[in-house]
Amino acid sequence: MSGGTGSGPVDDPLGRALLRAMRETGASAGGVYVLVADAPVLQLTVMSGVPAPFLTPWERVALAAPIPVAVATREQRLVWVAGQQQMARDFPRTAVAVPYDFSLAAAPVSGPAGNRGALLLLWPAGHTARLSAAERGAVDAACGRLAALLAELPRPDGSAPAEAPRVRTPPPVRAVSPDEALAAADYLERLPGGCCALDLEGRITLVTKGATELLGERDTRLIGSRPWEVLPWLRDPVFEDRYRAAVISRRPTSFTASRPPHHWLTFRLFPDARGLSVWISPSEKDYGPVEPAPALGEVLPVRAGQIYHVLHLAAALTEAVGTQDVVGLVADQIVPAFGAQGMIMYVAEAGRLRTIGHRGYPAEAVAAFEGVALSAANSPAVHALATGEPSFFTSPEEMERDYPGLPRLTGKAARAVLPLIVSGRPVGCCILSYTRPRTFSLEERQVLTSLAGLIAQALDRARLYDTKQQLAHDLQAGLLPHGLPTVPGFAVAARYLPSTRGMDIGGDFYDLIRLDENSVAAVIGDVQGHNAAAAALMGQVRTAVRAYATAGAAPGEVLARTNRLLTDLDPGLFTSCLYVHIDLRTRRACLAAAGHPPPLLRHPDRHTTVLHVPPGLLLGIDPAARYSATEITLPPKSVLALYTDGLVETPGADPDRSVADLAGRLNDAPPLGPDRLADALLENRHGDADRRDDVALMLLAALPAGPLPA
Repeated sequence: MSGGTGSGPVDDPLGRALLRAMRETGASAGGVYVLVADAPVLQLTVMSGVPAPFLTPWERVALAAPIPVAVATREQRLVWVAGQQQMARDFPRTAVAVPYDFSLAAAPVSGPAGNRGALLLLWPAGHTARLSAAERGAVDAACGRLAALLAELPRPDGSAPAEAPRVRTPPPVRAVSPDEALAAADYLERLPGGCCALDLEGRITLVTKGATELLGERDTRLIGSRPWEVLPWLRDPVFEDRYRAAVISRRPTSFTASRPPHHWLTFRLFPDARGLSVWISPSEKDYGPVEPAPALGEVLPVRAGQIYHVLHLAAALTEAVGTQDVVGLVADQIVPAFGAQGMIMYVAEAGRLRTIGHRGYPAEAVAAFEGVALSAANSPAVHALATGEPSFFTSPEEMERDYPGLPRLTGKAARAVLPLIVSGRPVGCCILSYTRPRTFSLEERQVLTSLAGLIAQALDRARLYDTKQQLAHDLQAGLLPHGLPTVPGFAVAARYLPSTRGMDIGGDFYDLIRLDENSVAAVIGDVQGHNAAAAALMGQVRTAVRAYATAGAAPGEVLARTNRLLTDLDPGLFTSCLYVHIDLRTRRACLAAAGHPPPLLRHPDRHTTVLHVPPGLLLGIDPAARYSATEITLPPKSVLALYTDGLVETPGADPDRSVADLAGRLNDAPPLGPDRLADALLENRHGDADRRDDVALMLLAALPAGPLPA
């Protein structure tokens, strides 16, 4: 059946396969995720052992999300989480949203038809630290069966509203006769206190007379209801949280509550795969007066499920750094979580509406409001920015009434318009939209409104980060040469990449100095640190090297004089540097180094060697340091590579091995010009990596033999 509980339809092969997997592995709950057809999104298709609302935040999961089923599918490996401590360490976002003790396995489902999804299994608290060989074999066998089934089924349509996952309930332990059922009811009535049974959704399915007397409510009102919904004095989220803890961890739990005016009751919960047995008894202790329960019609406390849903998404938002990180996270995590098909985010700048990101909107709909004056635009976003109030449109007719033509322009039938407010100041607007009409429950509106505040704070931080980052990059660019001089007989390329971490300014630099018509100097260096002081020192080092080089000093003397200057300035920072003087007539190069990584030379036959240059002491340590020079020849079609350590260093790796790896990449690169070769080296090393350090690279390619300067 779609949504709700029950055994499910008899023609549900995925459901039967999931129940078999749970039975053979001993798992208490599970679910099958399927990759949608046209987006990198996993959709929960069938589940068992926990209520559907528990997995609402994960009904649609972006493949890039840092949660177990996404990691298992993306990396095609089994993900095992032994308990809450490991969950908090490896998947903190999930741990915040499900703060209970249980074990979890997520396994990829793939076969000849390719990657199809993932199997998720949960075990009660107390499982051993590892899966047994039998359990692992059962998981692998279940994934094989699911892959065969999914290969015959069409993938879900990611552009259509997601169907609620089917919920399969395991069969009862045994069938009972009417006489046995009556005997069980008599047994319960004879127990002291009162008893009731809850299904996995938390609804009361059976209640004894003793329980109705203790709860102070008729059985006709209790049956089919959740206790915290029908009993005002149980509306505190703590009580619902105890129920959730019992269902997830499969451990008995208890709590005490006060039924007005002063009746303290103890509730003991005993869970299994089909529901919970609850024993209610008068408490032996009087805990004193409590706050009165909310009256009928009062605003109710936020439910535990809502709290954890918002916490899950809030944890994701803390990972966002720049504006596009926030946009991407909303599009990839929040849009799927709420089953939306479109998202657009605006900010107000200089009295105009500016789009900072969108998904699922046609270009003409985005362009219609881009840059328009807020005073002239008639749109839900402008209204939200002006009033600070969220609005929810459930149908095209409702939208057409307030904003004529908008449903046809956008192709959307329903939307939630969420103003993004920080300290009473609007910073933007986020719109989630749907291709079909839909209603928004009070709970959804509460969650979305709470979430909008978190998005606003993340966006405000991100825009501040972007501003600082741009200032840092502008300063860095101003300290580096804006262009390189033409060098007869050589083609030259230089690159600088800032680190991808933090907002600090890098200290890497390079320069190419035309000394006279017959000689040129190339210099590359790296100032210790990533801050304004490092950038300032970088500018001083570059200026000093240029001054001493143009004065005619030899390579070793250029470094020695720069070193004495830095020790006199005493900046508290050290600098590595490599200086190369090239005679354009003879193609002889003289190299001197101050603690810098060794240069590489790719020979005309394309084999690459690591050049041995006496390393020398870092600049700025010892004013009496001396620097030796080495001479080499740069034959036609050779390439000299100068670089900073950000290109080769990897935490925990041997530096010599890293330099040798770079030499291997240069050796294996095709015969490209220096510009394309520089791009290839940077792409191969850092195309998708998180750069912990900035990178500078300079390539000097000796052109084929020809006339040299006179």
